[in-house]
Amino acid sequence: MAEKTAEHILTQVKGLSAYLQPAEQPLLLLPAIWDNGREKRSTPCDVIITDQRLLGYYRVSFPRERLFLDALPLALIRNVSLRERSFEPIFRELMVSAEQRKVYIRAPRQKIEQLYAELRSAIETYAQDPASGPELENASAQEESVPAPVFGRQEIRAEFERSNMAIMLLFVAGIVLEIGGALLWGSVGQSIGLPLCIAGFVMVFAAIVQRRQQRR
Repeated sequence: MAEKTAEHILTQVKGLSAYLQPAEQPLLLLPAIWDNGREKRSTPCDVIITDQRLLGYYRVSFPRERLFLDALPLALIRNVSLRERSFEPIFRELMVSAEQRKVYIRAPRQKIEQLYAELRSAIETYAQDPASGPELENASAQEESVPAPVFGRQEIRAEFERSNMAIMLLFVAGIVLEIGGALLWGSVGQSIGLPLCIAGFVMVFAAIVQRRQQRR
């Protein structure tokens, strides 16, 4: 069963086999949004759990070659938290920390619940098995010095004005005002269309600023 799953994932994900480590087998494939704190924006990609790592990956060849690959070794993951934000009707967030790094993965509720369960199972099955380490004689020493990963759920309450829903509504309303103002400017005149365009621009700009502050 595991071999068939691995073959299916490798068939689906273009070029993935070239970036896997020796004997590494993919276990789960889900589409999600990956935020590693290094890029200027979040990245829609395939999130892949293997028996060695948690991967964020995509590769496209048209119109130009682009590759995104980010990975956290299962053995280094210390905290996995399933986070539910208020005023987020669709997406949930999985925070995964490993040493000095934190990765945030967003997906619909059903997908993120599956990712949380499968990631926990993979860590407990492969990363905490002494037999999977390079030296069996060091297993007991490693267990004493490395704390077990912490798994949990967290509800994050936020003001509506600072929520993603509010930011989206502000952005969309600004775009609508800009388009409406431009149409009125062309048909009625500048005196009516220009103020609407300015108001729309201010709303879009405010939404962008609010989104950037939220990411900090």
